[in-house]
Amino acid sequence: MKGLSNSAILLSASVLGLGGIAGVLVLASRTGPADRPVEAQPITGLAPTPTTAKAPPADERFVIKRILPIEGAIKYGEWHWDDSDVPAGPIVVTVDLDARVISVFRGGYEIGAAAVLLGSQEKPTPLGIFPITEKRRHHVSNIYDAPMPYMQRLTNDGISLHATTVELGYASHGCIGMPDQFAAKVFGTTVVGDKVYITRGKSVGMGDSLVES
Repeated sequence: MKGLSNSAILLSASVLGLGGIAGVLVLASRTGPADRPVEAQPITGLAPTPTTAKAPPADERFVIKRILPIEGAIKYGEWHWDDSDVPAGPIVVTVDLDARVISVFRGGYEIGAAAVLLGSQEKPTPLGIFPITEKRRHHVSNIYDAPMPYMQRLTNDGISLHATTVELGYASHGCIGMPDQFAAKVFGTTVVGDKVYITRGKSVGMGDSLVES
């Protein structure tokens, strides 16, 4: 009897437990009138969805608005200059080592272009962005004891823009040599701090930015 009573008690407890669970299920299912939808609850703890950052708009002062109308490749000793009706703006100088051409832009307008003398394989012209750090109308190289008129220094180890005789078959010690009259115009246009972009084969055109973002 004792064992039977214990079984009965356990059975009763089981029935009560099932009834309790059923009661919980009934209460949980009562969410309100059938015609009222259950409101969705926000899910927390999830990582936010990444968004693609928009590139900042290009600075219009450095967007190319004009290219000088030069037909064909620029020959050694040849240069072009036209700054008439070009508004004031920041100066950017570009040098393409593959094309062996220097270009001068004011406010995005190309105002000058010329063929240049570049370094040799032993003393190459470096690639990069170089601010003009010094300007001297009359300068003599203290390394090579050679005149460098209209010198505009780019590096501390002697690389600069300057005037020289630009002829086929000659090379510099890494400097960018320009025809004398063109060098004078560049010298009179730039100021210390203006940047010179030296690249190899990088092509830009109308609507492109002259500077890196």
